[in-house]
Amino acid sequence: MHRFEFRKRRLYCEEVPVDTLAATYGTPLYVYSRNTMLDHFTRLDSALAGIDHTICFAVKANSNLAVLRTFARAGAGFDIVSAGELYRVIAAGGDPRKAVFAGVGKTEDEIAFALGKRILFFSVESDVELARINAVARRLKTTARFCIRVNPNVDAHTHKYITTGTHENKFGLDFATAGKVYAAAGRMKNVRAVVVQMHIGSQITTTRPYQMAVGKLLAFVAGLRALGVDVQYVDIGGGMGIVYRDETPPTPVAFANAVAGRLKEFGATILFEPGRFLVGSGGILVTRVQYIKKTAHKTFVIVDGGMNDLIRPALYEAYHEIVPCVRRAGKGLVADVVGPICESGDFFAKDRALPALKAGDAIALMSAGAYGFVMSSNYNTRPRAAEIMVDGAKHRVVRRRETWDDLLAPERG
Repeated sequence: MHRFEFRKRRLYCEEVPVDTLAATYGTPLYVYSRNTMLDHFTRLDSALAGIDHTICFAVKANSNLAVLRTFARAGAGFDIVSAGELYRVIAAGGDPRKAVFAGVGKTEDEIAFALGKRILFFSVESDVELARINAVARRLKTTARFCIRVNPNVDAHTHKYITTGTHENKFGLDFATAGKVYAAAGRMKNVRAVVVQMHIGSQITTTRPYQMAVGKLLAFVAGLRALGVDVQYVDIGGGMGIVYRDETPPTPVAFANAVAGRLKEFGATILFEPGRFLVGSGGILVTRVQYIKKTAHKTFVIVDGGMNDLIRPALYEAYHEIVPCVRRAGKGLVADVVGPICESGDFFAKDRALPALKAGDAIALMSAGAYGFVMSSNYNTRPRAAEIMVDGAKHRVVRRRETWDDLLAPERG
């Protein structure tokens, strides 16, 4: 469900024609629908209303300040994986006391910064990381609240690059090892265990993996409590999928119906960390056709956006629907949609059936609100795209387009 739709021949974002945005702000251009993102948060929050819970938006999915501010004002917490993301959350008006700090490689400086901002807790990935957090907290004369991220060895049946909950992944600890680390933490003076956490992957389109993982986690939490660990929170991660092509992910209500009963058994506050579900379908990448190149073997639609703007197709073989911003009459074509980057991997689609297009047309890559701009780069010395937020009939720049001077500013020749 999103607020991008065709009205007659024109693609609209809420009440604004997308071709108007492309003409006003240039391309390539990220366009976000504020009300799509807010709707998704509200629907999920309402579906979980029967459970003591907090939704912590996964900042890594889209860290634009306007996006973060939207969720902060809605009452969200935040799932962060760097001190920089925490800095962004605070700048956007988010409450650091509702921030969960995850990730396998936290530095001492990042830990100290987070402790100074009184985050909710750290998600710990290894025994050596817990020792480091304890040492930093001791130096700062404070106590760090933490959880161990357990790896339940559940296959989420998603792309191999975004599964995180099996023993083949770098994330988390198996139950036996996690239990030993919790026990060792009892002998440390500057850390306190209050949480158990899991995260099994991203773009999950069925509830079955969650049900399996939650069942395993229940038994583990019961064992910890028997040993005297005060488990106040249970963090079940995120990973809810969206529609990119023909997926049928569960609705918020279907998800809640599938897991709510088991979650209540924890007798704890449940934390949920969606990212893609909240913002993925709420954004598009708009790019303009530069040339249509025909060879004896292929047709290429060459656009001004590239893998530096949206790397998901090259990195994950991800599918994004491609539509014209203004539909035109004429014969369609089958083509590769490619960008200007000097790499063979610079493509958005291969052998895709497309509507009639010509040079100068603006086209939109749908469902690009998650892991889009946040993963963009300046490869080939290309300035990153502008980001636009649409709210009803209003639209504004929420990140200006970079200039060549911006790219050179940090450097010294």
